[in-house]
Amino acid sequence: MKPKMSHFSQEDILHLVISEEAEANSVELSSNVTAELNQKGKLIGLEILKASDFLRDAVLEGVQAKVLKLVAASEG
Repeated sequence: MKPKMSHFSQEDILHLVISEEAEANSVELSSNVTAELNQKGKLIGLEILKASDFLRDAVLEGVQAKVLKLVAASEG
């Protein structure tokens, strides 16, 4: 199965389904990110609350890290 992604815009929730297996457990990875697990404890999905903020912050962190590396390399 190919992973599926759904965004519920009104609630700003991003849901990534990796497997159609039944969810047996979940683990809160951070205040807005929950990992969904099957009976064997294998990751089958992710739920991200406040998805727009989460993605914006993740992209900005990645860009800032690359810019800092480029600046450090050019100064070195």
